[in-house]
Amino acid sequence: MTFGKKIAINTGGGDAPGLNAVIEAVVMSASKRNWEVYGIKNGYAGLLNINEIMRLTPETVRGISNMGGTILGTTNKGNPFEMPVPGATGEIEIRDVSDKVVENFQRLGFDCLIAVGGDGSLKIAHDFYKKGVPVIGVPKTIDNDLGGTVITFGFDTAVSIATEAIDRLHSTARSHDRVMVVEVMGRHAGWIALNSGLSGGADAILLPEIPFDIDKVSRHIMDNELHGRHYAIVVAGEGAAPIGGSELSKGAGEIGRQDVVLGGVGEYVARAIAKKTGKDTRSIVLGHLQRGGSPTTFDRLVSLRFGAAAVRMVEAGQSGIMVALVPPEMKGVPLADVIGKIRKVSLDSDSVQTAREMGICLGD
Repeated sequence: MTFGKKIAINTGGGDAPGLNAVIEAVVMSASKRNWEVYGIKNGYAGLLNINEIMRLTPETVRGISNMGGTILGTTNKGNPFEMPVPGATGEIEIRDVSDKVVENFQRLGFDCLIAVGGDGSLKIAHDFYKKGVPVIGVPKTIDNDLGGTVITFGFDTAVSIATEAIDRLHSTARSHDRVMVVEVMGRHAGWIALNSGLSGGADAILLPEIPFDIDKVSRHIMDNELHGRHYAIVVAGEGAAPIGGSELSKGAGEIGRQDVVLGGVGEYVARAIAKKTGKDTRSIVLGHLQRGGSPTTFDRLVSLRFGAAAVRMVEAGQSGIMVALVPPEMKGVPLADVIGKIRKVSLDSDSVQTAREMGICLGD
């Protein structure tokens, strides 16, 4: 059999439901064209240590679209442009090893890299594009905060998991007349909090886009008491912050990264509500539960569409672009136009208006 192009694919950043579906679609679509596909393990590690590259065939990927995680592994601290490596004295140093990645990519004869990831991973992909590596990006983040595309895969599953958790908390909150504060993911954008809180019947939803007044949230809960509702559900995105304050963090991020690990807003809000209302208040952090497990039907479908579209774009000779869902089609948008541009919840969106009309407090 005569093979044509030789494609590399990697998955970077946090894991998300649908990654394996993208991989399956890429491999199956490439196979129809008699192309070879190779999986780069653990982000870009496989292009630094070529022993971590695996051949992907229809036999090895068929049926993995229902699996969570990624068969290639992933990392959110493997930026080749800022790689932590042991120095001569044994201390960790930050070095740029991107030239080695480019050298190995070219030496292995790859025609294109399909990079699957969020904003950070796509920025790395764009940096490699500027160094001459043909790149097609596929948008992945449960936060749904990437520009250029209507939705990212992984988001629908995360919202479904969060909504189910909120549904379950209603019964225990009602039984004990408690306030339950649910902290969900959403670093800079409140898509998960808004969608799960609205769907799950929350009394208050706190978004990174709207600095909240804890007094207003507490008064809303006490007003509900006057109408016979003696319990409450508050959903808070991890990046939500009080008026005049800043987002809460659990400490510094990984070596070589400038960001911090967010978390703690749920506990902060719970303590404040308990103090101001006198009600028994508990907090729960859903955390990585939102990333795990099988993708929903929607996420499986959209992931397969992303993967197949990426191969079509490789065939068309396109590069330096991200596959974007612009209903009803998949289109290519320049990576330069989407990286670093966080898509936040619009405060005049229909969902925000619906939340207000449903009597949900948004903290303002």
